[in-house]
Amino acid sequence: MGVTDEDQAAEPGAYERLLDRSRKLANVRQASMVLAWDQRVTMPDGGTPARAEQLSTLSSVEHDLLVDDAVGEWLETLRGADLPDERAAVVRELRREHQRAAGVPAELVERLARHRTESQQVWQEAKEADDFERFAPALAELIDLHCERARAIDPAENPYRVLFEDAEPYLPLETVERIFDDLREHLVPLIEEIRERGRDLPSPFRGREYDEERQRTLSEAALDALGFEWDRGRLDTASHPFVAGNQFDARVTTRFDPEDPLDALLATIHEFGHATYQLGLPDEEYGTPLGASRSSGVHESQSRFWENHVGRSRAFWEFFLPTVREHLPGLEDVTVDEAYAAVNRVDPDNPIRVEADELTYHLHVLLRCEIDRAFVEGHLPVEEIPEEWNRKMESYLGVSPESDAEGCLQDTHWSSGFARFQNYTVGSVLAAQLDAAMREDLAVDDLVREGEFAPIRDWLTEHVHRHGQRYTTEELIEVATGEPLTADYFLSYVDGKFRDLYDL
Repeated sequence: MGVTDEDQAAEPGAYERLLDRSRKLANVRQASMVLAWDQRVTMPDGGTPARAEQLSTLSSVEHDLLVDDAVGEWLETLRGADLPDERAAVVRELRREHQRAAGVPAELVERLARHRTESQQVWQEAKEADDFERFAPALAELIDLHCERARAIDPAENPYRVLFEDAEPYLPLETVERIFDDLREHLVPLIEEIRERGRDLPSPFRGREYDEERQRTLSEAALDALGFEWDRGRLDTASHPFVAGNQFDARVTTRFDPEDPLDALLATIHEFGHATYQLGLPDEEYGTPLGASRSSGVHESQSRFWENHVGRSRAFWEFFLPTVREHLPGLEDVTVDEAYAAVNRVDPDNPIRVEADELTYHLHVLLRCEIDRAFVEGHLPVEEIPEEWNRKMESYLGVSPESDAEGCLQDTHWSSGFARFQNYTVGSVLAAQLDAAMREDLAVDDLVREGEFAPIRDWLTEHVHRHGQRYTTEELIEVATGEPLTADYFLSYVDGKFRDLYDL
């Protein structure tokens, strides 16, 4: 389609107005992010009623900015215009957001934001009390609101697919399901073989208690070593570790277990991966799609890369074990081989996802995806979730949680949304693919062993971070690694690593 003189005259004005609207939207979202971070980190418990109203109002402001008729007019003006690739990407992303929001009533947006905020507090209280029934009514209302929104976006589509596309818009659900099939076929027998024939790995960090303040300073030391930008970030604690932020302000949270210092250390390294993605986005594109992360799955690839391919590597423990000894007394005799084995120990009896090893982790995710989908599609009543959860835990992992707090209440994610758990596995698969591509350019193990992490950060920024949302997910994976998303690298990586560790 050709571009007329009228198009050429109109395009700069329409594009600049659209870009200005994008920046306003981003600022409202970032304000909401800070309030949501505050609720989970520093806000007193009694602040929830006011915080729910604040976030509800901001969500309404965001919605009005996005569905404004003027936005539709600017997008229509730009339809068919011959734009440079980066501008075309900005228009593509804003068009998608506008179209998905246009059919959703503002009143529903406000109700959903208010109830999400209230549900976060209810979940936290229910987990502390080990009482799923306390959370169940809030969860039932959440699913109703999310499904109502999904039907408003596309009444002809399965609500689960609509919700999945919130966090992963350009990776087909069928692709993800094929990857899950590959992993299920490969990991289940490998885990069983380890359980039956694998050697017993050492556990040198167990059997003692570790002071929280010492663990905190160890997490800070890990962030220092990895190259965390403290002038643009901070470290706090939360009941469920997460990162919130942008390229100027990336906030890491972790949590401390007095009996397991590896839990906090690996969680901190994991969240560093999320933070370094945010900090690697181009400063000059803040407020535009070019300055925003691509998707939940790509984001998770960064955290899983740093946690697993760096933090669980032998090279990292050759470098970092002396620092661990400095901060945690009583570990003077722990060797690199023992530490490396301990941090990679497969533990099918562990009921907690965020504490899971690299192999069983994906069975935790699979369990959540199956329950999540059955709940969204109306096949699983809310009151049956604990029983179904425990049944699947026994089936997939051979372990039954001792409480709801260890079972269906352990994750906060349902307070935020549904159809998102797949992206933890997508991230792990993509992390292995990125690791393989990186090793063609860098001597990764040598760099880690020497504590030289800047070239690794720079490689990820060059191949992933700096692009923002210029590419769709599938395009970005090909740009970064040279081929489409595949489970092959992940399966090869875990097969080699764990067969060696367990002498199989």
